[in-house]
Amino acid sequence: MSVKNLVSYEDALASYDPVMGLEVHVELGTKTKMFCGCSTELGAEPNSQVCPTCLGLPGSLPVVNAIGVESAVKIGLALNCEIAEWCRFARKNYFYPDMPKNFQTSQYDEPIAFNGYLDVQLEDGSTFRVEIERAHMEEDTGKSTHVGGATGRIHGASHSLLDYNRAGIPLIEIVTKPIEGAGERAPEVAKAYVAELRELIKALGVSEARMDKGQMRCDVNLSLRPNGTTTFGTRSETKNVNSLRSVERAARFEIQRHATVLTDGGTIIQETRHFHEEDGSTTSGRIKDNAEDYRYFPEPDLVPIAPAREWVEELRAGLPELPRVRRARLQADWGLSDKDMQSVLNAGAVEPILETIAAGAPADQARKWWMGELARRANETGTELSEQPITPAQVARVTALVAEGKLNDKLARQVIEAVLAGEGEPDEVVEKRGLAVVSDDSALGAAVDEAIAGNEAIAAKIRDGKVAAVGALVGAVMKATRGQADAARVKDLILERLGVDADQ
Repeated sequence: MSVKNLVSYEDALASYDPVMGLEVHVELGTKTKMFCGCSTELGAEPNSQVCPTCLGLPGSLPVVNAIGVESAVKIGLALNCEIAEWCRFARKNYFYPDMPKNFQTSQYDEPIAFNGYLDVQLEDGSTFRVEIERAHMEEDTGKSTHVGGATGRIHGASHSLLDYNRAGIPLIEIVTKPIEGAGERAPEVAKAYVAELRELIKALGVSEARMDKGQMRCDVNLSLRPNGTTTFGTRSETKNVNSLRSVERAARFEIQRHATVLTDGGTIIQETRHFHEEDGSTTSGRIKDNAEDYRYFPEPDLVPIAPAREWVEELRAGLPELPRVRRARLQADWGLSDKDMQSVLNAGAVEPILETIAAGAPADQARKWWMGELARRANETGTELSEQPITPAQVARVTALVAEGKLNDKLARQVIEAVLAGEGEPDEVVEKRGLAVVSDDSALGAAVDEAIAGNEAIAAKIRDGKVAAVGALVGAVMKATRGQADAARVKDLILERLGVDADQ
């Protein structure tokens, strides 16, 4: 079903109420895998970071990664969850080529963390509470690369390549309770939740949570029910959505698709679906199995996990400043109104600004460029602010060039545009394009004399004491020098030429 064939979003919400469930997988940043000593480093040769345990060979025995358990407890605490006094792993049985053991070691009915919540801030500054069902430990699968087809998926491929380096990497799966009451803002809530969760994970230091690298990915479960009813509809599950924007688009598309099927008298099939970045649509994957089909049973080769209460409280006391608290502190430090801080949050500019400040830029200048030129570009290209091809260090260098008087704002914008276009570092761009501010009196003198001679009436006004009129002559010089003159120095030279005291 294409985007063009859908009922409008407004019509869908006029008849139906969306209910969501979000399942987020987070790859932990441990040095070794969850149940063996193999490295988790990215970029190694395929199948070079494997051993009998993560390949599931006969006779191999798993051992739990202690840092993985500690990370799981930290995540649970930060999500306001209860931490289990006793829990254990289970085998989730299914056959798929990227699962070398033919089962995944996971947790089923005894997760390590459960019954929590996360408050998320929406674009208008309001808060929506997302309740957490559970956060449990498990291992990642290998990676399949399907070759020879047009879509990169298994359908139509001539063969598949399997890399088991990722098999066994520690995962935490965070599952929400059904998210009700969001109404037309359901896609926004989904995006805000994943964004807040990503910031929380990064603040805890347990993962880089890079969605573009697969370190964090979201399954978007969605169903519709007729307005005024309470029974949940049949859900679809859009798998492995890997950007904040895509989470929002996937939820929106599924709301419209479900509504279109139901309005036409059709039946929603419980299935997994694939998200397509190019048009924001989803397509069918496979009929979704029920949990019972996985034949869960307790993992016989691993002892239960029983976190000591004293240890849990030590971890709670050692939690870092969490995102909501940090935002409030930054708002106070930066002296921003609620509205201005919300604009920074909505633009996704907090981290770029902080990294630019860390690179040496004043806070107000860092905000100015990220919330100005760079935010405009992100809006025009439909991309995240953090995805712009310019680094915080480069933005900081531009602000330094302005502070040193080597650039003015107009020239600085040109430098940023050139860096975004891949023309090199800021200093290289200034040199190649000849963009430096002209402040030498001898270089400016001719342009100043020409501006005075060409605007005798304005010059007369300035001599008569109307110093404010000097702006017109400064503008003429700036135009003549293609914006590269030092405006402050130009003003001083004009007043000197006309014999006027700058303080009058």
